Amino acid sequence: MSFLTTDLPGLLIFEPAVFQDDRGFFFESYNEQAFFKQGLDMRFVQDNQSFSKYGVIRGLHYQLDPHAQTKLVRVLQGKILDVAVDIRKGSPTYGKSMSIELSADNRRQLLIPKGFAHGFSVLSPSAEVLYKCDAFYDKASEAGILFNDPALDIDWGLPPDKLILSGKDMQLPVFSASGNNFEFKG
Repeated sequence: MSFLTTDLPGLLIFEPAVFQDDRGFFFESYNEQAFFKQGLDMRFVQDNQSFSKYGVIRGLHYQLDPHAQTKLVRVLQGKILDVAVDIRKGSPTYGKSMSIELSADNRRQLLIPKGFAHGFSVLSPSAEVLYKCDAFYDKASEAGILFNDPALDIDWGLPPDKLILSGKDMQLPVFSASGNNFEFKG
């Protein structure tokens, strides 16, 4: 198992060790001890799974403290562009985003700590996404940022005429008008 750092402090790419032979493959998608050895002491309490078709964008979402969530995101089927935006006030990368292709084939996972907005776009005909959360969903704490905020300049990897979003996601505020209560503790 390897953990790769990114340009955004705290945002990690997790690459599990995959054991393959003529029968197929096996890998540990999560091992608490391996994460703990990396200084990642968290307890996941909820798994979420979504199915989406090509062109869907989900996000950018987060929950406010004290219900903020760390997420470990992976793809069970298909391919997505996973996006995280640093929204921690005082962070050297405040307002910066990072994108990574996650797929059933590459088996990469993205660990998104509290203080990041998260979203993804579906690049394959369909995709099933599974993410572990270290806090329960709390409707009163949900918040988000408009996916196409020009200040963030996120390339979702999709043609504009193929985008599919929920009405709720289309109504999210731009980054400068979104509220959050995250402070960088670097």
